[in-house]
Amino acid sequence: MESTFSLRRKEVIGDEPPVKEMKSRWSALFSERQIVTEFRRIVSMDLKKTFFDQLDEYVPRFLRLYRARDNPVKELQVLLQSLDEDISNQQRRAVVLLALPYFLKEEPSNFYKTCDPTDEEGEMLKGMEIGILVITEENPGNLLPKEIIDVALVLEEEIVLHDLKDVPSAFALLIGLLYALNIDYPKDLKYTFEVIQKVIMNIGGDACSSRVHGLRNRLLCKTP
Repeated sequence: MESTFSLRRKEVIGDEPPVKEMKSRWSALFSERQIVTEFRRIVSMDLKKTFFDQLDEYVPRFLRLYRARDNPVKELQVLLQSLDEDISNQQRRAVVLLALPYFLKEEPSNFYKTCDPTDEEGEMLKGMEIGILVITEENPGNLLPKEIIDVALVLEEEIVLHDLKDVPSAFALLIGLLYALNIDYPKDLKYTFEVIQKVIMNIGGDACSSRVHGLRNRLLCKTP
């Protein structure tokens, strides 16, 4: 994969092939190990270490802002309430990431979905150009199930990677895959992904939209 990197980047950036074609031609790229390695080739950064180290630093600050928000939407409240039963670092990471779109007043319904293993895959993936799919036997209305069977990444309404450990890992690998395939962030979640890239991962953070710049300033304050 190292020897074909320049050829692959030329194809990805110049031709912008469909994901299905890329998976056929570069199947090895669609693995956790290769996504991490490709991200390092592109950005000269350790994807998972950077993502989780920086996320952990910001988790208490995000939770502080979420809890301080006046009249939070139902989904945000539900995610915060899940911390009453599970205060683990993994749960806190997941809550911060999943609550971010609701805090920013964006709509994640076509990005993040939970489903039962018996659900029709085609129906569940409909409308998911970029997304994370969580498979669970719990109530599919539960935003963050306790018992997860599988977590998968979806691009262009197809599962491209599954058997992921958890939701935070799925977010990290999705960022890496979008970089590897030169895919734009979903328009409905442009601020959410801008926060992940420019605030949490500190990539290109010098040029932020006014909304994200304001959020970053609030995160750095000692009080909300």
